[in-house]
Amino acid sequence: MTTTLAGETMLPRASTLPDETMLPDDTARLRAAAAFVREHDSTTLLPLLLPGIDGPELRTLAERCRFAHAGTLLFPSDAPSLRAQLDACGLDADTPSHPSVVVRERLARRHRRDPAELDVRILRPRVSGTSGEPRAVEVFALIVPPHSALEHIAAYERPRRHEAHLAFEIERPDPLVLRGLCATLARHGARPDGGGYNPHENGTVLYFTTPTDTACGYRRLELYAHGDHRGVLADHLGHQGGRPPAETLLHLLTGAWTTQALASFARLRLPDAMDTRTASRTEDLARLTGTHPEGLGTLLRYLAMLGAVAPDTGPGGQEGFRLTGLGALLRTDEPESMRPLALMYGGPFYRSFGGLDHAVTTGLPAFDHLFGENHFDHFARDPGLADLFDRSMAASARMFRPLPAHPVVTAAARAAASATVVDVAGGNGELLGQILTAHPGLRGVLLERPHAVEAARRLLDAAGCGARCTYRAGDFADVPPGGDVYLLSRVLHDWDDDRCREILRHCARAMPDHADLLIVERLLPADGSPSLATAWNLHMLCNVGGRERDAAHYARLLEDAGLRLHGHAPLPLDAHVLHVRKAPSR
Repeated sequence: MTTTLAGETMLPRASTLPDETMLPDDTARLRAAAAFVREHDSTTLLPLLLPGIDGPELRTLAERCRFAHAGTLLFPSDAPSLRAQLDACGLDADTPSHPSVVVRERLARRHRRDPAELDVRILRPRVSGTSGEPRAVEVFALIVPPHSALEHIAAYERPRRHEAHLAFEIERPDPLVLRGLCATLARHGARPDGGGYNPHENGTVLYFTTPTDTACGYRRLELYAHGDHRGVLADHLGHQGGRPPAETLLHLLTGAWTTQALASFARLRLPDAMDTRTASRTEDLARLTGTHPEGLGTLLRYLAMLGAVAPDTGPGGQEGFRLTGLGALLRTDEPESMRPLALMYGGPFYRSFGGLDHAVTTGLPAFDHLFGENHFDHFARDPGLADLFDRSMAASARMFRPLPAHPVVTAAARAAASATVVDVAGGNGELLGQILTAHPGLRGVLLERPHAVEAARRLLDAAGCGARCTYRAGDFADVPPGGDVYLLSRVLHDWDDDRCREILRHCARAMPDHADLLIVERLLPADGSPSLATAWNLHMLCNVGGRERDAAHYARLLEDAGLRLHGHAPLPLDAHVLHVRKAPSR
C-alpha cells in the first residue's frame, strides 16, 4: 500500500459505507444523504461519530461545531443529468456551483491525474433540519460523459465513498479554538485525513477519519472554518505523518521564525495599516509604516504562508496584500486583539526561551537567570511591561465566555440575598466584569496588586459594573472572607506545589462553608494526547517556575488544603474550570 504526501491511500481499500454501497445509483445516494441531514443534529451525531464523548466535553463540542451538511460525490453524465438528480431528490436544481479545490486535489492524487483534467464542482442545495435550522447536502459533481477516460474514476470511487463525510461548521473560528477542537477529536480517536484552503469561498477544511468503532455509517468528518487558517491546516496535515522526517524537523526548527514574523507584524503596526477587504500595495504599506519595501515584501510573503495576510495582485501585476481574519487579531482596535500576546511571546518570553537548557538542567526559570529576578518582580518595576502583561492575559479572555453560565455562578445570581463573587489575583478584571455584566444582581470583590487594581477599576467602570465592585490591593494572604463564589483564574500554574497549597489554604480559610471555588487552568491530558497544556507546561518551566497539572494532581493539592474537587468542565482555548468546595469536617 502506498501513501501520498497528504497521507491518502492510493490502492483500493474496503468500503467505509457498506450500507450505502448497496444503493442502486447516485440519485439514491443523494436522496439518502438529504434524509440523513434532515434527521440529525450535532448533539445526536457527535456521540455516534466519537464513541465515549459525553458530558461537558460533548456540550462544548456541540456548541462550537454546528452540523452543517453531509457530503457526497456524484458522477453525472452531463449538467442536465445533475439537475434531474437534484430535482428527483427534492433539492433545488438551480443551486449555484463553484470550483472544488480540495476534492479535485484529492481525486488527482488518488488517481495520479493532472488536477486541470478534473472539473469538480461544489453545490450546496439547502435542507432544513428537524426544527427548521438551515443545513445543506454538499454535492461534489464530476461530469463523466459515457465512454470517457474518466469512467474508471467513477467506477473506483462509487463503491468506496472516499469523499462521503459529515461536516461541522465552527462557530467563531480562530487558530487556538481550531487547534483545541482538533485535539479534542484526536483524544476520541479521530485522525487527520487531509484538507485544504478554498480561495473561491475563503474557507478552510480539515478532514478526519472517525474511530473504527463509530456507530455511524459515515467514516469521515469535516471541520469547516470560514477564513484563511492555513497555519492550522499545515499542522493538521503534518500530523498525518505524510511529510518526510527531515522536512517535518525543518518545519519544527523554523518555528522561531514564525513567532518573530508575527511579533514584528504586530510591533510595526502593519495590521492597523491593512484592510481585510481591499489589498494594499507593498510600496504603499512601506511608506505608511516607515519600512523598507523589499524587506516588507519578504515579511509579507512569509506571513501569507502562515495565513495572516493573503496575496492579491493589483492592476498591472503590482504586488499587494490584504489582511485575513487571522491577521486582524493583531490589530490594536480589534475588540479581541491578541496583539499583546504577540508582543509578549515575541519579546521578554522569547528572550528567556533562549535559556531553556538552563531551566531543563537546573529546574529553575530561565527568565530569572536572564533578567536577574522573577518575572513578577521584573514586570512590577516596569509599568510598560506590567501593562503589557496584564493586557496579554486579557487577550485570552475568550476562554471566560462560558463562565457566567456556570451552574455555580447562576445559582449565586438566583440567591435571594445579593451574592458576592471574589476574584483572587483577578488581573485587570476581565473575568469578573463578564460575570457581573451577565448577572446584574451579583456584587464583586477584586484582589490584586496596586497597579492592576487601578486598571481593573477603569475596565469595570467602563463596563458599567464598577459600582457593584470593591477592590483590595494585597497578596494571597489577604483573600477577603465572606464571599459566595471565589475565582482563581490562571493563578496556580504560576507556582510550585508548596506555594499552591499555601494559596489554596488562604482561600479555604476565607471561604464560608457554603461557598464555591472555581479554578480556571489548562489541564494536562492524562493519556498524553496533544494539548495546549503541554506547550504551556514548557512555558511555565522556562519563564515562571510553575507548571501545568492534570486533574488528579489538582485534586491532591486541594485535599491538602482542606478542599475537594467536585468536577471539571472544558472551556475555550483548551482550558478547564474546576469546581471546588470545602471538604466536610471530620
